[in-house]
Amino acid sequence: MKEYRLQDWLPTTRKELEMRGWDYVDVILFSGDAYVDHPSFGAAVIGRILEAEGLRVAIVPQPNWQDDLRDFKKLGTPRLFFGISAGAMDSMVNHYTANKRLRSDDAYTPNGRHGMRPDYPTVVYSRILKELFPDTPVIIGGIEASMRRLTHYDYWQDKLLPGILAECPADLLIYGMGERPIVEIARRLQQGETIDRLTDIPQTATIQPGANTPSTVEDEHNIVLASHEECLQHKRKQAENFRHIEEESNKYHAKRLWQRVGERVIVVNPPYPPMTEAEIDASFDLPYTRMPHPRYKGKTIPAYEMIKFSVNLHRGCFGGCAFCTISAHQGKFIASRSKESILKEVKQIIAMPDFKGYLSDLGGPSANMYRMNGQNLELCHKCKRPSCLAPQICPNLNADHSDLLDIYHAVDALPGIKKSFIGSGVRYDLLLHRHKDDALNRSTRRYTEELIARHVSGRLKVAPEHTSDRVLTIMRKPSFSLFEQFKRTFDRIDREQGLNQQIIPYFISSHPGCTEEEMAELAALTKHMNFKLEQVQDFTPTPMTLSTEIYYTGIHPYTGEKVYTARKPEEKLNQRKYFFWYLPEKRNDIQNSLRRMHRNDLLEKLYGNTPWRKPAHLVGENKPPRRQKGKPNKNNL
Repeated sequence: MKEYRLQDWLPTTRKELEMRGWDYVDVILFSGDAYVDHPSFGAAVIGRILEAEGLRVAIVPQPNWQDDLRDFKKLGTPRLFFGISAGAMDSMVNHYTANKRLRSDDAYTPNGRHGMRPDYPTVVYSRILKELFPDTPVIIGGIEASMRRLTHYDYWQDKLLPGILAECPADLLIYGMGERPIVEIARRLQQGETIDRLTDIPQTATIQPGANTPSTVEDEHNIVLASHEECLQHKRKQAENFRHIEEESNKYHAKRLWQRVGERVIVVNPPYPPMTEAEIDASFDLPYTRMPHPRYKGKTIPAYEMIKFSVNLHRGCFGGCAFCTISAHQGKFIASRSKESILKEVKQIIAMPDFKGYLSDLGGPSANMYRMNGQNLELCHKCKRPSCLAPQICPNLNADHSDLLDIYHAVDALPGIKKSFIGSGVRYDLLLHRHKDDALNRSTRRYTEELIARHVSGRLKVAPEHTSDRVLTIMRKPSFSLFEQFKRTFDRIDREQGLNQQIIPYFISSHPGCTEEEMAELAALTKHMNFKLEQVQDFTPTPMTLSTEIYYTGIHPYTGEKVYTARKPEEKLNQRKYFFWYLPEKRNDIQNSLRRMHRNDLLEKLYGNTPWRKPAHLVGENKPPRRQKGKPNKNNL
């Protein structure tokens, strides 16, 4: 393995600047995460991109915001701008559980130590820097800024907050993947433009005087959203806003969005088109050391350990799951790396001294979306669907797995590779879909067989998320019957190969639309399939997802219909307990609840010896069978 010097990382201290002979810095990046010089860590990517532009870039990871602010002062004033990212996660998700309890660890901090960043670091860091350096531009980005760019519901404060630019003094916001906008910003600032003139850069947002707002609600290039104040007064306005935001975020040719906040207006420019193969290769091929900065010697950064021997093949996800921010942040159009770039990174991993021959993941946001796009791209350019898979798989989608198989074969052929595993989640609906083109069907079958036979490290992660088709429709997930079908396929291939592997399904409780009764049915059905669930979680509302908007407004933005959501702590606990029906301490509570709901059929299925018979509404109907008030459901006895 190549021997690295301290100077091979971007500098983090005054001493490291002096070692390079630098008497000034062009850009200083502040990050809520530890500095890991790896393409999976946003601050490193932005730093290396700017470095490739010939700029002098420094990083201040996890600055102390509670002392005399020396971390914010130590590198002085950058020639161009400060950049801020809260980190790879929204800080509030990082800090708190779904029950709003403080977490005890932080995967992006050395030794998992908690408390190394404030709540809302984007706001906190911006305010500090503007107070210390009022004349220096501050640019914010990353997932926290990206998902909070317009009026959004904040679960932890339980209220609607304005776009983040109304709360922090930053000059410019970058949303989504930041490589292209940050380069354009840097180039124009170097050419002498002032930050206040940079209002037209794609994939950025600015806050401007309210008088700039267009007079028409919508035209060819603009949409004026309901104001923040209107959304505070009318939840339906917030729901309507979200639909516009989501649709424009997922369009190839989007409109500019405007939203009044008091006397000002937040302006969100349309995104850049998806990155080309050459562009995404250029980002991944930068001279990363792929390791944490030496300042962390002797300490472990859990998030790094998790991805240390993994390779990301693409960005973007066209799944559009209602509760997920991936497509909102990375876009629904897939940007894939070349085979050459992927193999180059794998060879770097092979050269690492502690690599034992096992790649933990060859994946992406969804493992099996590599190089997938529309067969007719002109149709994609006109499309505004947030998902290519829900409510059904788009007939224009070219779900060819051949290129992905080619990557697997090429990686596995490299000297030093014993096994390559798929650790990312797999979309099994893509594997079970039958295309008109039989060549596509053959490639899918071949992929499914090779995946299960050669690339599962004992356990394969998939995400059915629920068993109720009604809830799954709200989630934008396929029918549970597809998971059952996939499990049969998995078990068959497993037997044929003489393997002893497991499927690990992921489920969510308390998702909008889900009732306690549906959670009880989930418990009974998964028990019948011999699962004792491990990967489970309560729904956590995060900014700018469909599920969160339903949670806050009680309204589905696309249908206008009211949707029940468990909001009270006791309602959430009543749903969550069914995941753990097999624990003795849960038995009495669950039995009492099932009797209260007059579901003796489920009582028998969970704790009795009655043979299983699937309820009709789990087979295809959207609504549960009607029951007479106060009487058991005889249809299921």
